[in-house]
Amino acid sequence: MGDSDSRPGDDAPDPGPAFVHLRVHSHYSLLSSPARIESLVETAVADGQHALALTDSGNLFGAIEFYKACTAAKIKPILGMTAFLAGKSSLEKGGAAVNNPTCELTLLARNEEGFTNLRQLSTHGYLRGFYYRPRIDKQVLGTHAEGIIALSGGVNGPVERKILGNDYEGAKREALELQEIVGAGNFYLELMRTGYEPQDRATDGLLRIHEETGIPVVATNDAHYLKKEDWIAQDIMLCIREGKVLNDQKRFKMGSRELFFKSRAEMAAAFASVPDAVSNTMAIAEQCNVEIEFNVYHLPVFNTGSEKTPEELLVEIVNEGAMKRYGEITTEIRERIDYELGVILKLGFASYFLITADFIEYARSIEIPVGPGRGSAAGSIVAYCTWITDLDPLEHKLIFERFLNAGRVSMPDIDVDFCGNRRDEVIEYCRKKYRPENVSQIITFGTMASRGVLRDVGRVLEIPLGDVDRIAKKVPQGPGASLAKALDEDKELQAIRNESTSIRRLFDLGLQLEGLARHNSIHAAGVVISDQPVADYVPLARSGDDIVTQWQMTELEEVGLLKVDFLGLKTLTILTEAVRLIKEVHDVEIKLAAIPLDDEKTYELMTNGDTLGVFQLESSGMRELLAKLKPDTFEDVTAVLALYRPGPLGSGMVDMFCDRKHGREEVKYPHESTEPILRDTYGVIVYQEQVMRLANVVAGFSMNEADNLRKAMGKKKLDVMLKYKQQFIDGAVELGHTAKWAQELFETIEFFAGYGFNKSHSAAYALLTFQTAYLKAHYPLETLAPTSRSKARTRTR
Repeated sequence: MGDSDSRPGDDAPDPGPAFVHLRVHSHYSLLSSPARIESLVETAVADGQHALALTDSGNLFGAIEFYKACTAAKIKPILGMTAFLAGKSSLEKGGAAVNNPTCELTLLARNEEGFTNLRQLSTHGYLRGFYYRPRIDKQVLGTHAEGIIALSGGVNGPVERKILGNDYEGAKREALELQEIVGAGNFYLELMRTGYEPQDRATDGLLRIHEETGIPVVATNDAHYLKKEDWIAQDIMLCIREGKVLNDQKRFKMGSRELFFKSRAEMAAAFASVPDAVSNTMAIAEQCNVEIEFNVYHLPVFNTGSEKTPEELLVEIVNEGAMKRYGEITTEIRERIDYELGVILKLGFASYFLITADFIEYARSIEIPVGPGRGSAAGSIVAYCTWITDLDPLEHKLIFERFLNAGRVSMPDIDVDFCGNRRDEVIEYCRKKYRPENVSQIITFGTMASRGVLRDVGRVLEIPLGDVDRIAKKVPQGPGASLAKALDEDKELQAIRNESTSIRRLFDLGLQLEGLARHNSIHAAGVVISDQPVADYVPLARSGDDIVTQWQMTELEEVGLLKVDFLGLKTLTILTEAVRLIKEVHDVEIKLAAIPLDDEKTYELMTNGDTLGVFQLESSGMRELLAKLKPDTFEDVTAVLALYRPGPLGSGMVDMFCDRKHGREEVKYPHESTEPILRDTYGVIVYQEQVMRLANVVAGFSMNEADNLRKAMGKKKLDVMLKYKQQFIDGAVELGHTAKWAQELFETIEFFAGYGFNKSHSAAYALLTFQTAYLKAHYPLETLAPTSRSKARTRTR
């Protein structure tokens, strides 16, 4: 868009005038902007702009993503928002708010204190001031004004509103009052020239106020989209938001089609008569210096109820738990416990384990079923000895470093399955124990997905519903599906796209809007727990009646907050009910943890594919795999769950596994030293943990290095893999292997690693699978009986 491709720091001359966009919306201004953060940053860099602001409507949803994108692109991020300012009190709702018109202000964080205040202002808007939109007022702004730069807000600003209402003196008083609230030098009159007649009148009035009061001016363009022609995409979004069609003459429309990301040259030309308005954007950018700290943890400190520290208590609980779990503490068990505790204590995660163990213990104390484990946490013996998990990692050859890598410091991730009907009781327990303000649910965003975006756009364009439905059904949906990918691969869809101008328009707009945020909602499982009120670290919002963080799960982890997934799993409810019915009907007490994992009747049921109602084994494809593989050990069940995925099924791994298991193909190992690692999977690399062990045994990698290699291979990070490939070859040569053999083995591992599955997760879920299959094999009626019927039968009695 600009006349320079130079980036900050390049030696090439920078011919354009200095300018920075200070009022910019992204798709996190929900259904108001089709601009993606990554594209905004790329466009700013291409135009030679040295900084960029993000000012979404009333929220900071995109702040972390934006900050990271700017930092990666080596331009300065300016964190801000377009605030909604109530004319009187933001606490007025209903009828009282009708005569309390809401205006807009552009707020920018000048420093860390300013960013803290920006978060508080946005939180207030959602939690206390929300009425159709998140509102603040002048009193609230004054309380949180330190470190904030305010711009007057454009055509909907409080000063501009009075100018357009022919109240010039009132507008001047308003400007002076706002300057007093945020402090002299921190308030600017916001000039725009977008071709919108009321905006032009407002700008003329602002220039007059500037001349009479000396309040500085600054140029913005209220950018909502990247290119000039993108106004139509924004217009479609507005129709989707309002539930209107494009041809509705009474619907809301933007006053200008000039709200695009203009270049420095275009902004300089628009404000040639007011050059200070352009140069002041740079003056503001120089003042705005916010640094967000990542990986500084804000975990709550577990109250031990004694003089013991959390660290001392954890060591005591683990040692006691080990005696109960194992009876005899062998050298292997002691070494594993001491190693894990050393890492956990060094990284400061003792309270995390105690908190998790505590709410799991609470759940069990009130008979809420808890899963045996989920994800990589099942690889920890500390988790096993604190009853966080119920799967022995030594017996199942699970690896701690897959869960917590001391060489790649990151928050542990312990996900817990609870009975689906009662998980809320556990969340409520955490709220009471750690104070309600220290616990929050987590935001997630519904996006305009492949099929949904076609239906949305089709409705706005008034394309017949039958036509849209026919087209949408031809587009895949689900993880990894996209309209762009479908069009690229499906010739029939390409032909449909060219059927008419209106259908092509449907596809073009769908492609432009696909993946953009449509609405915010609550993450199905995630809960954050902090040492102080969550709002001290993260802006909060509302999703319906629930309070949620404004930042998503991965971003919360990056800023150091403890995130726990409280997942509801229906299978736990079914197992509990089945055990109750078996006791009631047969007077047999089933202990799920004591079910024998070598039960022949259970494996017979699996081999026969009689697995309807069995956890993870219900699909027709899975039943076909069971008949082919014929599992007869628990390791086989673990492997089945890992193998039944598109990658292994399509790569030949499954056929190789089955043929080797049944003697149709010779079991081969790369080297005799790898046999213990690959024996259970017949020489086939099925798990990520096997990749790690191979790197450790064959090439001398530490387990932490091996985990980094596993991660790089799984994500296909070619530059990182190249570095590790040479390390692997060199290490293997040192251990007596040839370089050629080591290179071939690395490439073999690399192929399988792309499909490798987390064995810790697979083994933990295999335990639930086996328990369900066991109950069905021995007590089919009680296992398959609907819960509702059993409840009705109990009530009848």
